[in-house]
Amino acid sequence: MVLTFFLLGIIYLAFLAVLTYLGADLPIIAIFILGSMFIQYYYSDKIVLWSMNARIVSESEAPDLHGMVSRLCAIADLPKPKIAVVKTAVPNAFATGRNQRNAVVAVTTGIMQQLNNAELEAVLAHELTHVKNRDAMVLTIASFISTLAYYMMLFGGTGRRDRDSGNMLLVLLASYAVYFASFLLIRALSRYREFAADRGSAIITGKPSNLASALMKISGVMPRIPTEDLRKVEGANAFFIIPAVSGKSIFRFLSTHPPVEDRIAALERIERELEA
Repeated sequence: MVLTFFLLGIIYLAFLAVLTYLGADLPIIAIFILGSMFIQYYYSDKIVLWSMNARIVSESEAPDLHGMVSRLCAIADLPKPKIAVVKTAVPNAFATGRNQRNAVVAVTTGIMQQLNNAELEAVLAHELTHVKNRDAMVLTIASFISTLAYYMMLFGGTGRRDRDSGNMLLVLLASYAVYFASFLLIRALSRYREFAADRGSAIITGKPSNLASALMKISGVMPRIPTEDLRKVEGANAFFIIPAVSGKSIFRFLSTHPPVEDRIAALERIERELEA
């Protein structure tokens, strides 16, 4: 993760230096992007819950679920988040929210039916680790300049000076290069954060094998879910513990998540470490 952040920093600084040298007028578009990203980040919990048609459930409605989360939060030293349920056969879970005090952990009805209590607890611990590690904030910050490059691509450069000087093509080329490189690095960063959340779950529960078992069950069930159901929730794949994909991914380095077999192998190593 440190190496990925370092490379992102180098790319972003070089991009800003090129834009400044070419006379691109950055303040207006940068302020626009900052504003839109802040709104997206600040209301991330409401946006994701609305898009998934998730419903916040009270302790009286889901006592077992609330009990699990309360125990895990006590171990992880976290404030208890809101808990939501998504009515879908797709077995999955996700966490969202701008910080530890404004977080939501959601599970689908499908995952509650597929997993036993120990496995479900391990999945919840994975999601709570995302909250503890402030992954939503980290990835939002990491993607700011990438988003700037994306808008530069859309609008063909910014400012009157870059057009008057004939540098618009260079601005576009730099924007494409930065967006492509940062896209790959941010996907890599997301995969590392998933490994970190898996490790957090293993440490919180003390049973890495429970999460490994849950990952195997979820990935085994996913191919049997109707394609139409998968497509309905694909928009939240970056949040899910395992992406709900209706087709096969061609390149693993384009994925937001590591392959399940790699995650299980890492959990097996953690199991040996804990036993030792």
